[in-house]
Amino acid sequence: MSGDLDRRNASSVHDIASERLEAIDQRYSPGRRRLVDVLANASHPLVTTEITSATDELPQSSVYRNLSILEEAGVVVKVLTTGERAAFELAEDLKGHHHHLVCVDCGRVIDVDLPDQVENLLSDGMSSLVAARGFTLIGHRLDLMGRCDQCSRSRREESFSTSSVK
Repeated sequence: MSGDLDRRNASSVHDIASERLEAIDQRYSPGRRRLVDVLANASHPLVTTEITSATDELPQSSVYRNLSILEEAGVVVKVLTTGERAAFELAEDLKGHHHHLVCVDCGRVIDVDLPDQVENLLSDGMSSLVAARGFTLIGHRLDLMGRCDQCSRSRREESFSTSSVK
């Protein structure tokens, strides 16, 4: 659901967000609605600085508070990146099933879709694994850790400049 939300999808996402917030006795305020819009229109999970820079209407203090409430309501999920840093995106049932590439150096998170064949192999393989432990599988999320192109290039350049100094 990247790019601009079309009106039909936007109203559906907002209706679901409103219902989920109401279920935990929270109001779907204009600030929370704007936060959901920012996340729905993002092409990847966003850290709080990206969220606040996406709009002047969301002060950082309210972003933290509202992300926590939206996460509690099941509207938003946290994607851990590097260290304590986290990025946020809409819950999978609102955004669609996907996985992440996470850069271990800069914390960048990139959404990726796996081919259906790989998804099926992953689900089938995990089902027997978790069933053997008495766990019921309801879904999965795969975060692949590595280095983004920019960080890999920086490391190669750093390595080259260090080796040429010797």
